[in-house]
Amino acid sequence: MQFSIFDNQLNSWNGSALVMGVFEEDTFEYLEKIGFILNKKLISEKIIKQNFKGEKGQHLYFNFLEEKLNSFSLIGLGKKNTLNNDSLRSNLSDFARKIVDKENKISILLPWQHLDKDAINIAFEAIRLSTYKDNRFNNKKDEKSILQEVEFIVEEKLSSISFNKSESLCEGVEFARRLVAAPPNSLTPLEMSVKAKEIAKSHDLEVKILEKGQCEDMKMGAYLAVAKGSDLDPKFIHLIYKPKGVIRKKIALVGKGLTFDSGGYNLKVGASQIEMMKYDMGGSAAVLGAAKALGGIKPEGIEIHFIVAACENMINGSAVHPGDVIQAANGKTIEINNTDAEGRLTLADALTYASNLKPDTIIDLATLTGACVIALGNDIAGLWSNNDNLAKEIMESGKKAGEIIWQMPLQESYREGLKSHIADMKNTGPRPGGSITAALFLEEFFDQNINWAHIDIAGTCWTDKNKGINPSGATGFGVRTLVQWIKDN
Repeated sequence: MQFSIFDNQLNSWNGSALVMGVFEEDTFEYLEKIGFILNKKLISEKIIKQNFKGEKGQHLYFNFLEEKLNSFSLIGLGKKNTLNNDSLRSNLSDFARKIVDKENKISILLPWQHLDKDAINIAFEAIRLSTYKDNRFNNKKDEKSILQEVEFIVEEKLSSISFNKSESLCEGVEFARRLVAAPPNSLTPLEMSVKAKEIAKSHDLEVKILEKGQCEDMKMGAYLAVAKGSDLDPKFIHLIYKPKGVIRKKIALVGKGLTFDSGGYNLKVGASQIEMMKYDMGGSAAVLGAAKALGGIKPEGIEIHFIVAACENMINGSAVHPGDVIQAANGKTIEINNTDAEGRLTLADALTYASNLKPDTIIDLATLTGACVIALGNDIAGLWSNNDNLAKEIMESGKKAGEIIWQMPLQESYREGLKSHIADMKNTGPRPGGSITAALFLEEFFDQNINWAHIDIAGTCWTDKNKGINPSGATGFGVRTLVQWIKDN
């Protein structure tokens, strides 16, 4: 899909499919702007007949109105004082999905003077991401959306309009979506490492892929314990972005990378949806998607490390048993009381590895617990942090990016539930507060002088139906927040 800007005099525009956004207060007055191409009286009568009032979420589509115009669409923006970036995203996303199969090119005229300075980029992202389709694994792969070009009409020249950063962001989100949506026989740990190498090559990033033997040398006993049950070798992925000039900060982004999670000997059954456990690498998808996006954006002054401990959690004669005691890379011993709490084990060694790089901040993302989904549902990700300022930054960046993240407590008294009689700790605590004890577990595996945040995206990495900017399927959740947070810092 191609995007462009029309910033000449409005009465010189000569397109064929016009989309106009209007507020409740001045729906009919705003039509005066296009009197040169539409009969105001005629269109006003049609609007009244259809009971269109400019309310938020209202859409109208008219086909073949006049010779000069093949189609005309109205998008209700609601009241001026209630419009925000989230409602703009949602409204444009819903509309784009409805028109994507109707027109080859559309021109969009919004009341830019009343919108946020970033509105045109938000509109770009909303339209592109909401109309995304993934037909890699079906016979529709040759089908293409009719909509090929989107033109934004601006009534006055807007300084330095560029879609470059938005395009890089969308590429990162789409990349993450493709990773999450790929079936587990397609996206293996090896294939994930191949994809990481491709990102590195195309965006001039450094890349390290640690093989099983190298991980053994580094005593990654927790990560390797999870991988033991699979016939596929684990791949520990480390991408590095280094900006030109002075480096102000060093950041490590860590993603859970279970390309398939059977649960191990605590086999997933019933409502656990084992058939969907391809998305248990949603955290790593967000991290690699962010690597792709940020590799294109090239932020200044920040060195970024993207880390993924990729593997499968399967069952064979070598698989870890419930009751086994293993040792993580930082020397802590862990009693495995649930083999289906495997993600935190892979993250334990990945966090230790990240910590040894001496970053200023570590952020990890993981489809970690069903408990987080019970607590916050499917629209909100949970956040735990040892630094309230960092937590606030991430939530604010998430809000800007259109991803809802809610801070949860690191309740110290719950740490008691992780105590083991035979090891330093167990990998799971009691069922109540399960997402909190998971975060407390992770907190044991990095230098406490490092600012850290853990984001549980178990409920947000997938949607069964179209929802706002996300079509049904993989959402790529986390990419937008990470990119926004990097930009904000």
